[in-house]
Formats: sequence, structure tokens, C-alpha cells
Amino acid sequence: MQPTITTHLITLITATAGGALFTLAHVPLAWMIGALFATAALAWFRPVAVHGVVRPVALIMLGLGLGQTFSGPVMEAVAGAMPVLVLAALLSILAGLAVVPFFTRMTGMDSRTGYFASVPGGVVVMAVLAQREGVAMAPVTLAQTIRVLVVVLTFPLVLGFFAHHADDAAFSTARLPVQPLWLGVMMLGALAAALLMRRTGVANPWMLGPFGLTIALAATENLPSGVPNIMVIMAQIGMGTALGQRLTRDFLLRSHRLAWASVLSSLALSLLCSILGLALGWATGLPQAAVVLGMAPGGMPEMALTAKALDLAVPLVLGFHLTRTVLCNFLVGPVYRAAKALRLLA
Repeated sequence: MQPTITTHLITLITATAGGALFTLAHVPLAWMIGALFATAALAWFRPVAVHGVVRPVALIMLGLGLGQTFSGPVMEAVAGAMPVLVLAALLSILAGLAVVPFFTRMTGMDSRTGYFASVPGGVVVMAVLAQREGVAMAPVTLAQTIRVLVVVLTFPLVLGFFAHHADDAAFSTARLPVQPLWLGVMMLGALAAALLMRRTGVANPWMLGPFGLTIALAATENLPSGVPNIMVIMAQIGMGTALGQRLTRDFLLRSHRLAWASVLSSLALSLLCSILGLALGWATGLPQAAVVLGMAPGGMPEMALTAKALDLAVPLVLGFHLTRTVLCNFLVGPVYRAAKALRLLA
């Protein structure tokens, strides 16, 4: 049965109200977390529905909002940190490998499924890579989704205590004034870039297409307009609603063992990645809060929104997650085979 327009409207209104309430309560990343909780709460009592266009539109707006932070000097600073970004990506993959035995003991699953469920490469990326290796997608998708939810609900709250004290001036840029006409042109260009990238088959084209377009304009000082904060708020509501609709009664009550294993292994992975991030930030002199968020085992859109909401070094955090996403596509399979050959996995 197709959801009605009323169901769509009630879901969206409830999600927006949840974001507003969390904003009044001064919760970090309030619009996304509030929308997530409100949508999930609604889903326990009645059907919820999020139109398929909501998430792509939210990602397009997010790509525009984040791309504007990459001025020429900021691009140079991120490029200069590239060795650290690559090292962090490798450490994140190895951290995921480290929690596999814990995950498999709790679930009784084989190490191959546990590996693709544990490595923080993104829900879509890891599900696709798992399918290529002949691993069942359902448990991988469930575990990866729960991991993103755990990170979204923990990292903003923890980092909110000290994020604003980070020394990240090298990764900050002044905002341009909003020019409505040019902003409209940018949105059309962002849609075209997203549709073009979608044809390549790359994961998350709705964010990466507009993001790449805006970076190119900002880095060459040709960005014609700033992106208003209301668009980032709307992106947060869209992302939070899309996450919250997954937390239905059936989703949370089925596969108890897998769900609990996913939560506990995600907490363990988050702690391990945070310790590595703190050490890496200390060793390299990069802002520690941004490095910790850059190594957080969450999805790239969610962690980018967290960086934006906490006023962290957004380009640096994005650099970490983009690098990890790219390397996961090339290294996840070889790392697993090497771990099996070295008998690091049963």
C-alpha cells in the first residue's frame, strides 16, 4: 500500500518540530538528531513516509553548503595534510578489522560477513563491496546502518564540549553574501552535476556532484554566491528524517542478537577510532577535534553535517572521509584477504 500525502506531511512536520525542539534545548546537530528522534518515535505509533526525493535534495543542498568552504588557501591546507588523511583511512580500516572477532563472537556469523559489517566504509559502499564478494547484504546493511546511528548520536554530544576550541583557522574561510539569482543558477548547476555523476555509478552522486562543482568555483575564487544557512538546516532535517524512518518497530525488534552486536561493536570501534584520532592530531599538530571527527566511523554526509554544526574544520573533516571512501573501494578486499592469509581472522 502506497503511503498517502497526509502520511508524508505528518512525517515531515513531526521531524521539523523535533529539530526545533532539540535546537531550543541546545543539542549539538539539533536539526538532524531532533528530526531523527521525532521520526523514529512517530514510526512506533503510526506509519511514516519520506518521499524518495527528500534525501537527494538534502544531499544536493549539503554538497553546495560544504563546497563553499574550500577556498584556494583551504585547498592548499587540505592537500598538505594528504599523507595524514591516507594514514587515517588505513588506520580506520584496520580498526574495523580489529573489532571483527568481537562482532563475530556475539553474532555467530562468519568472519567475512563480520568484516564487511565492521569496516567503516559507508553503508552504501560496504553493501556494494559485500555483494561483489558474495556476502549477504542484509546483515551488512543492518550493521552498517546501526553503526551510523550510533556515531550520529554520540560524537556530536561528546565533541560539543570542546569542538569550538579547536585551532582550525587554516581550514576556515569567510562566507560570501547570498545572491539569490546566482544561488538559483548554482542549484541548477548542482542538479546537473549530480545527474551527470549518477551516470558514472559512483556512490553518493547527489552530494559529490554539487560538492565538486562548488569546490571548483570556490577554489578558483569564482563562487558567485554564498549558500544560506537555512539550506544546511533543511539538509539536516532531510537527513535526520531519512535515518529516522528506518527505526521502525520491526527494524528494532528483529535480529536482536545482530542489533546488540552492532551497537556494542560500533561503540568499541568509535572508542578505538577516537583514541587513534587524538593521537594522530597530537602527532601532526592538526586540530584534534577535527581529526577525531574525520576518523569517526560514521557516514560522510552525517559527519560533514556534524562538522558544520560544531563549527569545526569542515574541509579537513571532509578530506578524511572522502579519502577513506576512495581507499575503501580499493583496499577493503585486499586487506581482508591479507588478514585471512596471516590468520588474523578465523
